[in-house]
Amino acid sequence: MTAAPEPVLALDGVGKSYGTVRALHGVSLTVTAGEVTCVLGDNGAGKSTLIKIISGLHQHDGGTYRIDGEPVRLPSPRAALDRGIATVYQDLAVVPLMPVWRNFFLGSELHTGRGPLRRLDAARMRATTREALARMGIDLRDVDQPIGTLSGGERQCVAIARAVHFGARVLVLDEPTAALGVKQAGTVLRYVAAARDEGLGVVLITHNPHHAHLVGDRFVLLKRGAMAGSHARADITLDELTRQMAGGGELDQLRHELRGEAQSS
Repeated sequence: MTAAPEPVLALDGVGKSYGTVRALHGVSLTVTAGEVTCVLGDNGAGKSTLIKIISGLHQHDGGTYRIDGEPVRLPSPRAALDRGIATVYQDLAVVPLMPVWRNFFLGSELHTGRGPLRRLDAARMRATTREALARMGIDLRDVDQPIGTLSGGERQCVAIARAVHFGARVLVLDEPTAALGVKQAGTVLRYVAAARDEGLGVVLITHNPHHAHLVGDRFVLLKRGAMAGSHARADITLDELTRQMAGGGELDQLRHELRGEAQSS
């Protein structure tokens, strides 16, 4: 019998408070190479706080955060990147008027020459960008076009390809399909699956159970900062995931109340 692979990243009972406000409490999840862990919840469920802890923007004040089995307290997003944890936020940190290749290498530019002759190696960065996008199956018309001219889905895909190229081991995606139509959302989900197939562990933050169930291997549900459920893909159907996401018993109670009001009116 083959042993289950060790998680790249694991949270065990993690919590975070801001003064007297408890934003997160007792949250546990694991992220394994080649799998997608989906974190679902409505606004105010604690998803943003969870992202900030995983990405090193904020430190947890309860529970344990492990990378490769080692307890950590990441002091910054740079420290998270150094450990292979890349976060792609919903608003995407891109410069709209810069070409795709400049955004791809933003902060990690390649240079040629020395001293006063040192300059950007534009040719190598263009070629590398084309190769990295092609490797993920992304076909852009021209890497010299401003990234702001791409659709939202295409920009998300470039960000995913960038994380893969620069050696991410865990890719955290903050609501990547939230503002997209059906076709563009489908494109992004294909590249989420491509990143998984490249061997990355993916954390997909979403409020859409349909999108989550298409690519997810594990599902963690958050409600008001606490765990509301944790399921492997084999243990939950889309209908049940949607029911739990929508409130489960609370929704059933509301349905009965509304029917009762309708009958008595």
